[in-house]
Amino acid sequence: MKAIWNGKVIAESEKTVIIEGNKYFPRTAVNDKFLEESSHTSHCPWKGEASYYTLNVDGDRNENAAWYYPEPKPRAEEIKDMVAFWKGVKIEE
Repeated sequence: MKAIWNGKVIAESEKTVIIEGNKYFPRTAVNDKFLEESSHTSHCPWKGEASYYTLNVDGDRNENAAWYYPEPKPRAEEIKDMVAFWKGVKIEE
C-alpha cells in the first residue's frame, strides 16, 4: 500500500491495518521529511485522543492530513504507532 499526495509517496508498507475504512500505516513506513507536527487534536470514544500531522511537499501544505493515536484505548491497541491519511491523500495498492 502507498499513501500519495502531491505526486510524492508519503508512506509505503505491506502491513497496514484497516479500521472504519481508513488504512493505517506503520509510523516507520511514513517519510518524516513530509511531516510537520500539528497542534490539532480530536477525540474518538473508542480509540482515544488523536494527534495530527500537516503534510508539506515541496512547500505545498495539507493541514492536518494525517492522524495517529499516541495512546489508543485498549480496543484500538492495534493502531498504536500507526498513521492514517485523508484530505486528498490517495491510498493505492
